[in-house]
Amino acid sequence: MADNSTEQKNWRGVGNEDSDIDSAGNLILAGRSRRLLMSLVRPYKKQALLALAIIVLDNIAFVAGPLFIAYALDDGISAATNGDWGPLAWTVLGYIGFGVLGAITTYTFLIVSGRLSQDILFDLRRRVFTHAQQLSLSFHEKYTSGRLISRLTSDVESLQTLLESALNDALSAVLSIVTIAVILVYLDVPLALIVLAGFVPLVLVTRWSQRAQRTGYRRTRVAIAKVVVHFVESMGGIRAVQVFRREKRNDAILELEDTEYRDATTAALRGMASYTGIVRWIGNVTLVIIVVFGSYRVINGHMDIGVLAAYVLYLRRFYGPLDELAMVFNAYQSAAAALEKISGVLEEDPSVEAPEHPVALATARGVVDFDAVHFAYNADRVVLPEFSLHIPAGQIVAMVGATGAGKSTLAKLLARFYDPTEGSVSLDGVDLRKIGDENMREHIVMVTQESFLFSGSIADNIRLGRPAATDDEVAAAAEAVGLTEFIATLPDGIDTDVRKRGGRLSSGQRQLVAFARVFLAAPAVIVLDEATSSLDIPSERLVQRALETILRGRTALIIAHRLSTVGIADRVLVMENGSIVEDGTPADLIAGHGQFADLHEAWEDSLV
Repeated sequence: MADNSTEQKNWRGVGNEDSDIDSAGNLILAGRSRRLLMSLVRPYKKQALLALAIIVLDNIAFVAGPLFIAYALDDGISAATNGDWGPLAWTVLGYIGFGVLGAITTYTFLIVSGRLSQDILFDLRRRVFTHAQQLSLSFHEKYTSGRLISRLTSDVESLQTLLESALNDALSAVLSIVTIAVILVYLDVPLALIVLAGFVPLVLVTRWSQRAQRTGYRRTRVAIAKVVVHFVESMGGIRAVQVFRREKRNDAILELEDTEYRDATTAALRGMASYTGIVRWIGNVTLVIIVVFGSYRVINGHMDIGVLAAYVLYLRRFYGPLDELAMVFNAYQSAAAALEKISGVLEEDPSVEAPEHPVALATARGVVDFDAVHFAYNADRVVLPEFSLHIPAGQIVAMVGATGAGKSTLAKLLARFYDPTEGSVSLDGVDLRKIGDENMREHIVMVTQESFLFSGSIADNIRLGRPAATDDEVAAAAEAVGLTEFIATLPDGIDTDVRKRGGRLSSGQRQLVAFARVFLAAPAVIVLDEATSSLDIPSERLVQRALETILRGRTALIIAHRLSTVGIADRVLVMENGSIVEDGTPADLIAGHGQFADLHEAWEDSLV
């Protein structure tokens, strides 16, 4: 399993997930989370205002009940005693009517807010997914797929909880508290002062709980991300897990990381339980004081019994929303911690930037130049100290050398997964940094040893480079690379589903599909990064024939470990420590006494 502590270094916002930040940092992150939430809500202002209007009506229906009861006790009953049942009847009808209004507004609000929350979550998932696809390869090499999955699943689910249920509770609670506070002051000022005095300890307890829970829920977001990362890596490498009997070790790692998540969540819930308990205790103490003091005022004729009854009912409704706010506060802290992680991903900028004024290349001849290129993955890892190379249009260049010599780095620079630290890489004399990404991908295509296939048919995977290609064009591409005979044996032919990651096909067959994809895309430049290194001999021969077809008339840069691939090259470069130490045709280098001649002799001996 990858060392998360290592991969999390040097990443602003997203990388430093495990670090605790000071109070200033808390404010920065909270502001970042709020900005993200506001940007999500802004397109739906009308729906949000409608939901707010509905919840105001719902609040009116909620707080009106005790007023009817107070009127019934003080005036309605006495009037009925004297034979006038009208006031009491109107009071009962009013109470029932507002109850029906409350039911309707609650139902309507849940429908409106439910759709609003789903629209927001839909936009958030789409935004994260789209942005993650646009981030450079350097980001994805350091930020594991499991952590991205955690952002799109558990973190989004935390926000979903806040939007779907807590939003309703929060708005209702805030409106109820404000409205009831005004009514309490209107009904009796001395009793209202006692209630408001209870807010002093509430504010102090809330501030304490906010700080404690913010830290706790950050821990839970980090912990669950580690659990997801471990699960994704274990399932993705299940063959290695079973072959090397790593199950027990994986169980031990999961137990450790899941324990961390359990403990972090338990600590956050413990803080929430403490906060809720204290709030209820303050509410009960306040209620006792109100009943005692209110009874004294009723006995001495300073207030009516109906007013005291309404006061007690309002007080229950006053502290009830405070309990709801405590639950909302719990959901908010969890969602805020999740938003911090999500906003960190969204604020990450691609290290390979798009040009402000892109140069459009309608066609490309395929002339490639590396001009005084310097490249380093970091200050301690300089791969290319100063590299220059000219590749004429239509030339096939093979690069060989020991692991770490810089071959794959050159391939990534030509495919513009990275930009040079210094110098330039150009196509037909135009710096790749000046060509729009979509336009550049039309002219330069890279094939790796992975030959990644997506779930879907063989035809769908061949069309990847040209989605609008016709069936005949797809079939022609398959035939050009030698896939037709294999496709004929499949139950649905070219429409056969390759299954997850092309699991239905062998390595060689997947590579042929990848080559058919390139043939159909018809780029001017093809980059092959060890495209045959994982194949057996029969598969390699099939791929070699396909290579000769797709490379004909095109510029190619081939990174090869197997010298059998080098045979089709016009030119061979031997790399060492980021520099070219030999350059010539295969025949010339074999006839010499350099490294390539030694490599070729060793390769021939291995075939005997």
